[in-house]
Amino acid sequence: MTYHLFAAIYDQLMEHAPYDKWVLFTEKLINRKSSKGKEIVDLGCGTGEITIRLAQLGYTMTGVDMSTHMLSKASQKAFTNNVHIDWIQQDIRQLEGFTDIDIFISYCDVMNYITDKNELCEVFERIQKSLSSNGLFIFDIHSLYYAQEFLMDRTFADETEALAYIWHCQSGEKMGEMEHFLTFFQKVEENGNNYVRFDEVHHQQTYEINIYEQLLKSRGFTKIEFYSDI
Repeated sequence: MTYHLFAAIYDQLMEHAPYDKWVLFTEKLINRKSSKGKEIVDLGCGTGEITIRLAQLGYTMTGVDMSTHMLSKASQKAFTNNVHIDWIQQDIRQLEGFTDIDIFISYCDVMNYITDKNELCEVFERIQKSLSSNGLFIFDIHSLYYAQEFLMDRTFADETEALAYIWHCQSGEKMGEMEHFLTFFQKVEENGNNYVRFDEVHHQQTYEINIYEQLLKSRGFTKIEFYSDI
């Protein structure tokens, strides 16, 4: 998946995302852990909304994403906001080139896109080896409860003057597995009535909390804590 067309509309779709709350949560955890680190790597940074906000707060930021189109949008926004951020195109399943990093973050259910348990273990191991001795790894997921109660086997739709979408989330064969089928209609001209249609399929997997804990511990993580916004 190249995310070419999806990157162009991503910020419209995420217009009401609680980016400021994620940033506040990140700072609270950093302060609670008495971390002196100022270097943060944002894994699956997308168009850089959280990355840029943290850079504006004085953190040294690196944004990592597999999509060059997402990174291009992020780079443009960083330039507009006059902040320096290193942008790296990389699949986090092959994460490399990082050493002694103070903090890794990964938000917007990026880890749910790692649908194979062995690959998720590999991601955790690469992150753990790239952290400093007192480093932090902060990430979010769709909980199994949230996925089953609010996402699976439901259809969502929305429309604005410039964009409309239909989104169906279908449960998979395994517990916690989801296929998101999205159809978009984007206005081609501002004053016209022509729309272009394109489709996206997103595959995600989530597990029970104790599974994440086991996988993290097996890769050397300690002092593991879980939080919920439900």
